[in-house]
Amino acid sequence: MVSSLEKIIEPETAGDPMSEKKWVRHSLRQLSGALVDQEQPVSYVTVRRLLKERDYSLHSNQKRLVGFAHPDRDRQFRYIRRVRQLFGAAGHPIISVDGKKKELIGDFKNPGRTWSRQAQAVNVHDFAQEALGRAVPYGIYDLLHNLGYVYIGTAADTPELAVDAIVHWWQLPDRPTFANEGKLLILADSGGSNGCRPRLWKKLLQERLADPFGLEVMVCHYPTGASKWNPIEHRLFSYISLNWAGEPLRSFEIMLGYIRDTETETGLKVEAYLTDYPYQAGLKVSDDELAALNLLPRRVCPRWNYVIKPRPPSA
Repeated sequence: MVSSLEKIIEPETAGDPMSEKKWVRHSLRQLSGALVDQEQPVSYVTVRRLLKERDYSLHSNQKRLVGFAHPDRDRQFRYIRRVRQLFGAAGHPIISVDGKKKELIGDFKNPGRTWSRQAQAVNVHDFAQEALGRAVPYGIYDLLHNLGYVYIGTAADTPELAVDAIVHWWQLPDRPTFANEGKLLILADSGGSNGCRPRLWKKLLQERLADPFGLEVMVCHYPTGASKWNPIEHRLFSYISLNWAGEPLRSFEIMLGYIRDTETETGLKVEAYLTDYPYQAGLKVSDDELAALNLLPRRVCPRWNYVIKPRPPSA
């Protein structure tokens, strides 16, 4: 029987060339059926035991592969670390920004579990047409003061939403100030509404932030596939998700409440605002408009690092 099993699983076996891990393509019941066809009736339980004795085990796919690393990945990480140190030592503000996962508002399941006497009933299907709306959260994390600000859009995730959120944060009357507010460092992902490619992101930073406030804005993007290193991901968004885990987001007010109630033992505080403006996706920026920006790419990884300086007032 053992030799018959070996013959059956040999052509069905795959393995990792760099380790001893191996697996078979067929299920236990299929292998058991093949043995029965060879007049060796064996239950699938016995097949399972025999496979385990040969270092086989049951596995699911694991998301570990991130693709080929960009050749400038480590160089960019070193550059971001150096720029953060320089800005911090000079007393300049440093913020980390990103868009959080969009959420359907209504009686929809929210991943996670919560203590209760009875599970809450939610819709069987997550149909968008049954939602009260779709929340488009955009977050700002103040690294120095350990403060988070989340702006909930109700339309598209666009560079305009991202820049408007930063402008609103900058103008907050109760925003903690910094020792030197002549420059601002923004840490962002390389993709999405605040990515390194969208022209509108850069144009609006110039027109709505740098020019009106006389502010020199430096942007550093994390390399592709490295968004988990963006501080906002693990210092703000993760705690918000934990705070509302297992709780249906039945209204925008409920969602805002969970965000505002997010706290940590290290003193994190979070503010939340609803931005009910019909942002439109797909707005274009011409070559002439891009050329008119006072945008200065840095010498190190210029695609990921650039400064937008305020332009002199037009006559």
